[in-house]
This record gives sequence, C-alpha cells and structure tokens, in this order.
Amino acid sequence: MERDTYIQSLREDIVFADTLRGQSLNFHTTWGLFSPRGIDAGTRLLLDFIEVNETDDCLDLGCGYGPIGLTLARLASRGRTCLVDKDFVAVKYAEKNARLNGIANTEAFLSNGFSAVGDRRFHLVTSNLPAKVGKEMLYLYLYDALAHMHPGGRIYVVTITGLRRFIERAFKEVFGNYDKVKQGREYTVGMAVKPE
Repeated sequence: MERDTYIQSLREDIVFADTLRGQSLNFHTTWGLFSPRGIDAGTRLLLDFIEVNETDDCLDLGCGYGPIGLTLARLASRGRTCLVDKDFVAVKYAEKNARLNGIANTEAFLSNGFSAVGDRRFHLVTSNLPAKVGKEMLYLYLYDALAHMHPGGRIYVVTITGLRRFIERAFKEVFGNYDKVKQGREYTVGMAVKPE
C-alpha cells in the first residue's frame, strides 16, 4: 500500500511559486520536464539580463513548462508571446501555467524548433539552449530565428559557459554580431541583433 501511495504521489503535479523579474508566478510541473522542482540558475540568469519592451512579440524556444515565456508575456504585455517545445507534455503545462496565472497574450504549441511557427515574426527570440542538441541543431535554430525576426530584433540565449565560444562564433556567423551580456561560472547569456 505504501508503494502505491508513493507512485500515486509521483503522478501528481509539482507545484511551486517564484518571482521572476518582479513577476509573481505559480507553476505546475511534472517529472520528466526540465528542472521540475524550481527555476534553474540558467533561466534565472537569462531573465535577469534580458531587455524586453512592452510591445515586443516574443518567442520562447524550448519553453518547457513556461517560466521564460510567461515572464516575457507579462513584461511585453502589449505584445504576443509564443511558447514552443517539441515535448507535448511541456506544451500542455505551459498552456496550463498561462491559464493559472491569467496570462492571455500567449500561445503555446508543439514545434520542433521553428517547424510549426509559420510566418510569425518576432522582436525578441529567447532560449535556454540545451547543450545536448548538438551543433547542427543549434545552427538550425539560429538561422531559423534570423528568418523569423523583425529587422532590429534581438535574440538572447543562455548556455553552459563551456559553449560560450561556439555561441559567439555562431552568432557572428549568422547575425554578424555578438554581445556577451553576462558570464557566470556555470552559465553565459549571449545576445545578437538582426541587422536593419
């Protein structure tokens, strides 16, 4: 019986609250999603240093249960924020968290990178890039981001610090520029601008 109770408890949502960029948010997550028990240090670093305008249309690439995208949607309250992930469970929880927090200027949907983004364009693209996807996929993300950004649009990514040189080279190759926004011991936030 104890084991059954334990197994049942694992099926229940993990619930926590946090404040990101001054925004109080409640999150429901589940096992199998990235960092299900709390906001990871990379996401927190990215959100602390990203510049968001009230009217920005934003894209959170690889949204997980939505901490980045929902924070952006609150900060860009007069824009639209898309949250995309290739994991249907992540998308389900991102939608649920948008509802729970009363955030209506969002849309969460299943997309392998930009595959389902269509002709949408963004002022701000952001991602907590997983190191494990490989350099080929990272290049696809960057070139697709470039194609879906308005001129003057910004892309911000956070990666493990070990990937920072690759990201710098790739940003310079794809966007023609790179700005190291913040480097910590474990994570680095990099940014590029789509030329006008």
